Amino acid sequence: MKELTRKEEEIMNFFWAHGPLYVKDILEFYDDPKPHFNTVSTIVRGLEEKGFVAHEAHGKTYRYYASVSQFDMGRRTLKSIVERFFKNSYLGVVSSLVKDEDITADELRRLIDEVERNEEKK
Repeated sequence: MKELTRKEEEIMNFFWAHGPLYVKDILEFYDDPKPHFNTVSTIVRGLEEKGFVAHEAHGKTYRYYASVSQFDMGRRTLKSIVERFFKNSYLGVVSSLVKDEDITADELRRLIDEVERNEEKK
């Protein structure tokens, strides 16, 4: 699955937060000056082509909804980042977080405990 542009991600966040939406509904979430209806519509159709949203017909208009959950998108994005920037090494990611002090020793212990519990379940 392809990646999201910044504008696409912004619109996906609207779907994840509010559920199914018409393009006119999406416009309401923007501050003035609001983007043009056609601009938002084009982005939403692009999201549909990429497989991130789907639609249901309501008369002559479409109501769009996320076809990928925010959690799944996060996992895919994380996996892509790990592949591209950490040579597919999750250990490298955790090591980087420890070195930058973005993860505490207590959090790391909890992570190890969780990994061990998952291993025991297998």
